[in-house]
This record gives sequence, C-alpha cells and structure tokens, in this order.
Amino acid sequence: MSAHSPKNAEKKDHRRAVTATVVGNFVESFDWLGYGLFAPLFAAQFFPSGNTLTSILGAFAVLGVGVLMRPLGGILLGRYADRRGRRPALMLAVSLMAGGSLLIGLTPSYAHIGLLAPVLLLVARMAQGVSHGGEWPAAATYLMEVAPEKRKSTYGSLFSLTTCAGAFSASLLGGGLTAALGPAAMADWGWRVPFLVGGVLGLILLVLRTRLAETEVFRSQAQTRRERGSLRQVLVAHRRNVLLAVLFVAGTGAVGGTWTAVVPALGGRLAPPGTMFWVVVTATALMMTLNVPIGLLADKIGAARLLAAASALFAVAGSVSYLTMTGTFASLLFTYGSGVVYLVCATTVLPKLLTEIFPTEVRALGVGLPNAVTSAVLGGVAPASAAFAAEHDASGWFIAGVMTAVLMSIPASLLARTVRPAEARASEQVLAA
Repeated sequence: MSAHSPKNAEKKDHRRAVTATVVGNFVESFDWLGYGLFAPLFAAQFFPSGNTLTSILGAFAVLGVGVLMRPLGGILLGRYADRRGRRPALMLAVSLMAGGSLLIGLTPSYAHIGLLAPVLLLVARMAQGVSHGGEWPAAATYLMEVAPEKRKSTYGSLFSLTTCAGAFSASLLGGGLTAALGPAAMADWGWRVPFLVGGVLGLILLVLRTRLAETEVFRSQAQTRRERGSLRQVLVAHRRNVLLAVLFVAGTGAVGGTWTAVVPALGGRLAPPGTMFWVVVTATALMMTLNVPIGLLADKIGAARLLAAASALFAVAGSVSYLTMTGTFASLLFTYGSGVVYLVCATTVLPKLLTEIFPTEVRALGVGLPNAVTSAVLGGVAPASAAFAAEHDASGWFIAGVMTAVLMSIPASLLARTVRPAEARASEQVLAA
C-alpha cells in the first residue's frame, strides 16, 4: 500500500489532531504549575511587603481569583464548543492562555508602575482562569469523540502524560535557571523566562490548532440541534449527571489547588534554593513512564474502579506525606509524588467518565461547568486556606478537608454503575426523533 494512500493520510490526520489537542494540556500545566513554583520569587515584585508571607499570600490571592474565573470559562467556552464546534473553542482557549502568560512575563514590577503591576497580574490570571476552565472540557470532548471506544482511557492518559510533561519542563527550566543565574537574579528577572516561554508555546499551539478538523460526532449529531450548548438543558435535563460529575472532580479540584501551588511553595521555603524544582522534575519524569500503562489498565479494569482505588490510597499516603513534610529531598519527593500519582490516575480516566454521561449537543458544557465550578470552589481557596492553616497550626484540619473531597470519587464510582454509557446515546436518539 502506498505511503500516500487515503488510509495512511487518515491516520496521519488523526495523529495530528490528537497531538494538537493534548499538547494544550502541556501548555496549561507548564503555566499553571510555573505560577506556583515561581510565586515565592516574584511575589515581592508585585506585592512589596516587609513580611515574606504577606507577599506570598498576595500572589496566592491572585491565583485564587484566576481559579475562580474557571466557571466562567467552563460556561462560555463549553457553550461555544457545543454551539460553534470543538475546534474554535480550542483555538480561543489557547489564545487566552498564551496572552496571559506573555502579560505576566512582560509586566513591570510594582517599583516601576505601582498598583498597575498587581492589576495587570490579576488580569493575566483572570484570562488564564477562563482559558483553564474551557480548555480541558473542550479538549477532553474532542479527544473522546475521536478515540476508539475500547481505548478511551488510554487516549485520556495522554492528558496526564502532557500534564506531567508540562510540570517536568517548567521545573527543569526553573531548576536550570536557578543553578545558572543564582537566587538573586532569579528573584530579579529570571522568574519571567518561564512565562515568556509558555506564551510562545501557546502561540505555536494556536497555529497547530488552525489545522484541526471538526469531529464527525459533532457534525453529525449536534451541529443542527437547537438544544446544543443549552445551559438549561444541562442544569435541568441532566442535573443528576452534573452532580455525579461534581463528585468525580472534587478530588482533582482540591488536590490540584494544593499540590500544584501550596506544596511547591512550601517546599521552596523549607528546602535550599532550587531543591523543589528538582523534586518536581524527578516525580514527573518517573510518572511519565507510567501514564500510558495506567490508561491501558483503566481500559481493562474500568475507569471508575481505578479512580476509586487511587482515591482511597491517596487519602492515606497524601495525608501522611503532607503533614510530615520537611525540607529534605526524600520528604518532598514523597509528598509531591503522592499527589502526582493521584492526579495522573484521575486525569487519565476523567475524560471518559465525564464525557460518556452527557449527550453530544451539551457535552462540552456538561463537562466544563461542574469541573470548572468545583475547581474554583475547592482549588481556588486551597492556597490561601493552606497558608492560613499553617499560621494557626491547623494543617491537619486543612488536609482532612482536601481528602474528604478526594474520597467523593468512591460514591461517584458506585453511582456511575447506574449511568450506562448508552444512556447518552439513547437521549440523543430521543431528541433526534
């Protein structure tokens, strides 16, 4: 068969589409974790104070506002993806993320432009929050609509792979810059480099996404329906599945806000300069070898079952590691690594679990709204709550709250057995009749 045959061309287009979809997760992970890793360095640039903790709290407050913008992104971009298509929503999401990164990297410090500096930082994080709220559901919907039925978790593992790769790259860059420039130069201007790199990567991804083709599922099953992108349909006709989705994503919201911002920041304060960067590099490098095998395992034993098991194990390991964390490399690796393992398992199976319970015409909005709202409520308050709890010797109560959210996936997994994947298809047939 010719290398230029229609079948080979179709496979090439498929690979290109999958790559352009999941790489967005790399850029988001690179930028989002980069903020948590570099917050201790640039906090004083935007929030000058004689108290280091006060400056960090200011930086985390901006992070929290960015997370609180996720519901808006989940609604706007989810609805846009259901009404106009997955492709234009993916392009808009990465544009906002790239613009926010470039704005952070280029904004002068408080010493140069006064209050305008934190205001611009806030605007940048708000844009990235909208992007973060809409990117993942649009990308997950696109990927699950092009994935083979028996390999959906394996395709979902590409999300966790690119998440780890983004964290690995941000940390490797941070560790390398710290070693090359030294702490003083990093705090002065070196922290800007990752944000500028993230912005450029986002622009490159935007070009790649211009070549995406719309999914056949959307074209054939949703494009002509009046109900597509209807918020009322999601909240009324599919309210039970919205609640189920909230239970599924509660853990990733709480852990994401804690392990991608709080743990790196606390580790940066406890350990010698640069140590936390190499902790993240090591943990994510190890996990990148396990992403796809975890996806294959989930396709074999069931996505909901894998998530329930991962949640139960992490509730124990994550609590112990967080409460006993010290400034040693081994302690930080145990703490951060436990969270990475959980998030890898969750991000591998959640695309399948969430997209299969919503019909095509409201799928992106159905996935995006509960995911973004839950992330905003749980992930948005986590950094400031963790800092407040640490100051008042109440870290045990804080981590107990995080693990309660994690364990919500167990009742969700039990309830998911009553929601057959065919339910969404049956709903589509009724609506089409």
